[in-house]
Amino acid sequence: MDNKVHIFDTTLRDGEQVPGCQLNTIEKIEVARQLEKLGVDVIEAGFPISSPGDFNSVVEISKAVQNPTICALTRAVKKDIEVAADALKFAKRGRIHTGIGTSPYHIKYKLNSNEDEIVERAVEAVKYAKRFVEDVEFYAEDAGRSDNEYLARVVEAVIKAGATVINIPDTTGYCLPAEYGAKIAYLVNNVPNVDKAILSTHCHNDLGMATANTLSGVINGARQVEVTINGLGERAGNTSLEEVVMAMKAHHDLDYQTGIDSKQIMKTSKLVSTLMRMPVQANKAIVGRNAFAHSSGIHQDGVLKNRENYEIIDPAEVGVKESSIVLTARSGRAALKHRLHVLGYEFEGPELDDVYNRFLDLADKKKDVADEDLEALAGTEIEKKDRSVKLESLQVISGSSTIPTATVAVNFNGDVFTETASGNGPIDAAFSAVKSLVKRKVHLEEFLIQAITRGSDDLGKVHVQVEHKGHTYYGFSANVDIITASVEAFLDAISKIG
Repeated sequence: MDNKVHIFDTTLRDGEQVPGCQLNTIEKIEVARQLEKLGVDVIEAGFPISSPGDFNSVVEISKAVQNPTICALTRAVKKDIEVAADALKFAKRGRIHTGIGTSPYHIKYKLNSNEDEIVERAVEAVKYAKRFVEDVEFYAEDAGRSDNEYLARVVEAVIKAGATVINIPDTTGYCLPAEYGAKIAYLVNNVPNVDKAILSTHCHNDLGMATANTLSGVINGARQVEVTINGLGERAGNTSLEEVVMAMKAHHDLDYQTGIDSKQIMKTSKLVSTLMRMPVQANKAIVGRNAFAHSSGIHQDGVLKNRENYEIIDPAEVGVKESSIVLTARSGRAALKHRLHVLGYEFEGPELDDVYNRFLDLADKKKDVADEDLEALAGTEIEKKDRSVKLESLQVISGSSTIPTATVAVNFNGDVFTETASGNGPIDAAFSAVKSLVKRKVHLEEFLIQAITRGSDDLGKVHVQVEHKGHTYYGFSANVDIITASVEAFLDAISKIG
């Protein structure tokens, strides 16, 4: 059996059915062109009879792309098929995708019909579509819950009528992987003319098994997979293109080939996410923000020693520049030292220990420690190397009905002195206490507070400028506690006075 697996992308049809994800024609063309760069074999561009907008999108996408087959969806209704054929008139390679429900639920309750009539309607639809295009795909809606023997009867009939691709949808996402794979295998082994068509998967993710079911279908003989970017689609979504493609690529022993340029995956994912205004969950496989991120100290150490310790896919293969070491309270010294090295800072021994301890204090207060935070920590450490004056402890009392008071303990070359003072606010009170301790006439000329990143829990950076006997001195510090950062910056400036 041929090991080429055809990639049928339905982001612009099934994916666009997600509430709030509708695109205009220009946006659809942009996505279609990116799908062409990605290397998909088939683009399902829309359901032409559903609206003038969908009809126009199929027309314009047919004009805009050259390599993929352009597919239009229909019901097993002549008018649907005629409109689809008209929409595909500019397609270099056009396909009509028609079909009907084959499960007992659909036959009885949705279509109010019987098995024999459904076979007749399926055959009639395929034959009619064949008048307009050579490439006709038939979908047996709700095949996942259809009786296998009856499903085989339908498949044999529509292949005989001219269908070139047979779609076996798990429309409700009900099947288990072994069950869906067995269904494909049953058709391969029990439909006499199955070799005259390609079997296709179309799996929904209602129970979280769309990718597993799709792969099971391929292993058992399907050679087309119907997928969407980021797994978009009705209800819980469709099979994710990126997951199926990279699963086959990672498992070399399966020996399946696709025409996908995997380095375009992340770019395509971001484009679809942006245009459809549908964020990708952080832990989404392959394209999620955390897919190649490591925050555990054990994992970070392992990845730094050899990427393959914890990564089965090279991030570059999907268009991600590199893995990210996310620094949290669970990160170890190795990860911190590595990230500081990347940022241009080299610390060893006691200096590294000091940075690491302050890093842990910060990490306990924040969810993640960003590069900007590390820059501030490293800068503070550099400033502290020759510092003989440092903050030992700080306690402030402040409130709408309380006089702001600060108690400051400062270490002067190993000796600790404490002072308490009040002021117009907690920072003014703390500065007053420091001035009493240092016994020097200093004038605060500039006081600047900046948020390094964003959010109420993020690191604040403080710059101060003080004047003493006609000379200017600068101080710097950073801390999630802005009052602490202010006092440390003030002391930093004072410590530089000769």
